Parts: sequence; structure tokens; C-alpha cells
Amino acid sequence: MDLQLQGKIIIVSGGARGIGEGITNILAAEGAIPIIIGRSEEHNLALVKSIQQQGYQADQVVAELTHPTECENAIKKIIAKHGTIDGLVNNAGENDSIGLEKGNYELFMKSLHKNVVHYYLLAHHALPYLIKSKGNIVNISSKTAETGQGGTSAYAAANGGRNALTREWSVELLKYGIRVNSVIVAECYTPLYERWIQTLPNPAEKLKSIQDKIPLGKRFTTKEEIANTVAFLLSEKSSHTTGQLLYVDGGYVHLDRALE
Repeated sequence: MDLQLQGKIIIVSGGARGIGEGITNILAAEGAIPIIIGRSEEHNLALVKSIQQQGYQADQVVAELTHPTECENAIKKIIAKHGTIDGLVNNAGENDSIGLEKGNYELFMKSLHKNVVHYYLLAHHALPYLIKSKGNIVNISSKTAETGQGGTSAYAAANGGRNALTREWSVELLKYGIRVNSVIVAECYTPLYERWIQTLPNPAEKLKSIQDKIPLGKRFTTKEEIANTVAFLLSEKSSHTTGQLLYVDGGYVHLDRALE
């Protein structure tokens, strides 16, 4: 299917690694020009170079998204160079295990800035250009907002916020024809996931126990599967889809846990 994304300038926050990397690669392969916003110039440039070597286009901006002024400046830099924004994928974040019992105000607020405040700021500063292009927004979110996880109050709250913002923005931006949707991730194996698994007493056993609970195929969702859904939502092939929370999770959240 031709998603008709050729030449579209699409921002991907945290687009150099993990799920973001998958999204950036798929968008480039679809002919879009993904613009990575991330804190590591090394990782950003490595992925841009890889994409260019495949004959596609990509660009990057270095920004620490927990700093509000850097969110604004990143958008300004993209406009100065590319002149337009056709889509925004809010993706950057980390499950940082700031819990209720083992947490505090400072850590909780820091986590919200890491995981949801920049979603608002990037959308806010990109909005005038999205209005002009009638572009679309996709927010990446997590199952933790619905299922809980334990010991991760801030991340769960951030994802609840991501989902609520998806619904709120889809209403506010109807008048501009801007669609806003969210892709909900459950179990996707990324470098952050690998880092977490390796902190456990028996990583291999824990990994298998998680996979065995994923109904469809007893396997992790791939970042490419998430990215394909994101690309579809950004395209006009999903022209009457807005305000939706799409679970790309192999049935993990909603199917019966008693399934074998």
C-alpha cells in the first residue's frame, strides 16, 4: 500500500533508538523525511547516516526534551531548515520506576517532564505548522496507564496523560482537520527493556514467562509492527480515524489471561 508520505516532514521524538528507531526507519522507507529529535547527537547521526546509505532521507536535531526551551528551539530549527511540519510522533520517554513508596515529589515531577510534558510542548510549538499542512499527531503510549505495573507511579501517570491528551487534542483540533491518535505498546523488546531484564535475578526465565503471556504468537511485538501502525495513522489512508487508542500488543492487554 502506498501511504503517500513522500516528502512529508515528520518529527519523531526519541527517534534514534528503540521503538523510535523503528518508526524513523519505516517512515524513511515510505518516502517521508523523518526528523529525529533526541539528546544524543551520536545516536541521531548514526541513524541518519544509515538511512541515507539506503537511499532515503532523514535529518536530526539535538535537544534535551526535559528542558522546555529546548523543545521550542528544536521546532524552530526544524522550521528554519525545512519550512514545514507534516506530522509529529511523540515517542521519547522511559519507564523509570518512580513508585509511590519509593519515590518523592522531585523524582515524580522529573519523570513527568521526561515522559509527558514534552509531548505537550512539542505539539504546542509545532501546532501552527501542523495547522498549515493539516498534519497529524501520533502519541506513543504504554499499557501501564490501563493495567498498572507496580512501582512506577510516574510512568503510569504520564501514560494516562498521553492517552488523555490524545482524546483532548483530537477534539480541540477537529476544526483544523488534524487527526490525533495513540499507539499503545505492551511488550516490545528494546535496549531499555533489555537493560531492565538484565537487572533481574534470572533474566532468561523472566523473559520466557513474559513471552508466554502474550496471546498472539507468544512473542514480543516488534518495533517494526508498531512503526507500521504509526505510518498508517500519519497517512491519509486512515483519513477518518482520530481520537483512537490503538493497542499493537498481540492481544496482551485485552485478551483473557487464561488463554494457553
